[in-house]
Amino acid sequence: MNAIRLLQAVVAMVAAVSLSGCGGDNVVKVEQSTQISKGWELKDLQKALDAGAINRDEFERIKQKLLKRTN
Repeated sequence: MNAIRLLQAVVAMVAAVSLSGCGGDNVVKVEQSTQISKGWELKDLQKALDAGAINRDEFERIKQKLLKRTN
């Protein structure tokens, strides 16, 4: 009797493991584009300067490009 229960448990575990990969793709397709405002970009630029990721000259150069953009 114990051998049958053990066999049933093993079969159930094998079935569970085999089926765990089923369910299709987990791919998400995003169709909208996100626009970040100039203000948000300026905040991020300031954070980069504060963190030392860029120097003052780079900050000013990028800032001027950003402010001249039409969008």
